[in-house]
Amino acid sequence: MRVAVVGHAEWIEFARVERVPAPGEIVEARDAWQVAAGGGAVAAVQLARLAGECLFLTALGDDPLGHTAKRELEALGVRVEAVWRSEPQRRAFVYVDANAERTITLMGERLAPRGDDPLPWSDLDGMDAVYLTAGDAGAVRAARAARKLVATIRAREPLAEAGVELDALVSSARDAGERYRPGDLDPPPLLLVRTAGAAGGSFIARDGRSTKWAAAPLPGEPVDVYGAGDSFAGGLTYGLADGRSAEDALLLGARCGAVCVTGRGPYERQLGRGAADIASRRSGSS
Repeated sequence: MRVAVVGHAEWIEFARVERVPAPGEIVEARDAWQVAAGGGAVAAVQLARLAGECLFLTALGDDPLGHTAKRELEALGVRVEAVWRSEPQRRAFVYVDANAERTITLMGERLAPRGDDPLPWSDLDGMDAVYLTAGDAGAVRAARAARKLVATIRAREPLAEAGVELDALVSSARDAGERYRPGDLDPPPLLLVRTAGAAGGSFIARDGRSTKWAAAPLPGEPVDVYGAGDSFAGGLTYGLADGRSAEDALLLGARCGAVCVTGRGPYERQLGRGAADIASRRSGSS
């Protein structure tokens, strides 16, 4: 299977605390670590673990953090093709509290690939699936060369400008900034996915078919929800690339998200290919 991600990466510093400090309060971190992550990067690693490999087309800061991010993602099995920007690598600080919830502070502008960047865009031609988290309209049109194109609503403006048909759009049922409104995209996506965290989510197909799904049971104690949504998107993309029904692809995505929650950071626990194949056989999918 040939899969890719077009999008962004961030350098993340984590601190595990009992609770997020109130204004003026000082709290002590019980654990701290740093990793290359962000929506595009996490989905790319999840896809690499499911498919065996994944191409990641991105833009990174031409500074030590940007170059370290590329090396770390490559060590996780992702083929990273990056264009280097003069802006600093975007960073984030994440609190993970005793309930495994994450609170994020972003620093710097999101660096996204553009269609006129010297990246191997032709490698996307005929891809089984591409997941897009960031880019301009040119990047969106290049990604549409794949057999399946999945995108996040966070890329709303370039998606609207590009005017291409999406096989699936991942949005939120809760976050006002990540909701899809009828008319946002023309043509509308073939499948509109609305996630609701621990409550599962729902989807609406363009033919009017709709259903809800329950969150997958956690295969262990919750540790850290950071990366669960991006792992979900990676699993959904893989499922559609694999020819599974929308229902089965969403269930696979839900399993990916649930597994991720049981690990420290986004990569300690992610669903691998063998477990995904077992799930496919149990559900009767191809």
